[in-house]
Amino acid sequence: MTPEVGTLACTAAGGLVISVEAEVYRIAPEDVQGLIFAGRPAPVILSRVRHVRGVVTGEVTIEGHAALHPAGRAVVVHTRVGSWIVPLVSFRRVARGEAASAPLFPLLPEVGL
Repeated sequence: MTPEVGTLACTAAGGLVISVEAEVYRIAPEDVQGLIFAGRPAPVILSRVRHVRGVVTGEVTIEGHAALHPAGRAVVVHTRVGSWIVPLVSFRRVARGEAASAPLFPLLPEVGL
C-alpha cells in the first residue's frame, strides 16, 4: 500500500498546512523559519476536534516531523501515516507565500536487497 500524494499550503499566519491521507497537519510559523534558516527539524502537529453532548473538545498532538534531506535540496515530512518529500525550492516558495501550494511526493521505504 503506497501513501497517496498530498499538498503543502501556506496559512495566513505564515505557518504551513500539510494535507495527506485525509488528515490535515500543521507546522507553526516559527518552526517553518527554524527549518528554512537554521535547518532545525520542525514538529508536524495534528489538531483533533470532537463534539461530545454539545461540548466541543480538542487535542493537539505531535504526529511527526519535517526536516531537511541530508543532500539539502528537499524537505522530508515524516508522520505516523507515511513519509513525503518536497523540493526545498517549492517549500520555500510556499512558506514565503509566493506559491499557493506545492505537491508532496510519497517517499517509499528502502527495501533491503
